[in-house]
Amino acid sequence: MTAYKAGDPTTINRLYGRAKGKPLRQGQQELVDRLLPQIAVPADGPITAERLFGEPRPLHFEIGFGGGEHMAYRADLLPDHGYIGCEPFINGVAQALVHVRDAGLANVRIQHGDAIEVLERVPAGALSFVYLLHPDPWPKARHAKRRMMNDGPVRLIADKLKPGGEFRFGTDHPVYLRHALMVMRRHRDLFEWLCTEPGDFQHRPGGWPETRYEAKARRLGHEVWYFRFRRR
Repeated sequence: MTAYKAGDPTTINRLYGRAKGKPLRQGQQELVDRLLPQIAVPADGPITAERLFGEPRPLHFEIGFGGGEHMAYRADLLPDHGYIGCEPFINGVAQALVHVRDAGLANVRIQHGDAIEVLERVPAGALSFVYLLHPDPWPKARHAKRRMMNDGPVRLIADKLKPGGEFRFGTDHPVYLRHALMVMRRHRDLFEWLCTEPGDFQHRPGGWPETRYEAKARRLGHEVWYFRFRRR
């Protein structure tokens, strides 16, 4: 009998990790109750720019947006683009809603829950960018199937990106780094690594803001790596 069961987030059909932390403050709870239903991703059916924003526009998709700093920055930078963010941690969703309210971001839609379920409903070739920034590394070997950077999710991301679309990945965890590069090497037919020298992945590219998770990693003395892959 094998010690570890096969699978990845596209097949195990279960979300791991925290769903809730400290109790929400009153203002945050009001945003979850009032603003989130107005900008929530539809519960079923296709996920298209026309359906979400009423018109064709480039679509960005962030898997696990944490507190929403990156998503809000990008949405403010490119107001004529549409942003879909998915996050299972309600405290992160509440913080993202604060960014949406304070910056008046009309081009953001949020899923409190599973990113894979939403991504599967996006038409093939509909996305311009996909972001996976500082995902939970699940460092133990028996938990490797829980990592978002696995064959199933990478193939799904490739299917949803248009040719020339970009997949951005960032981490400060060396185990996850090695695992991710191993996975991406298996999919060189789908993605081109946009890297010509070490500085390309050792320094944050332009238009890629620092998140609170990255700032915490640096305070702990961790090295941070940044990767950009273009859909062939």
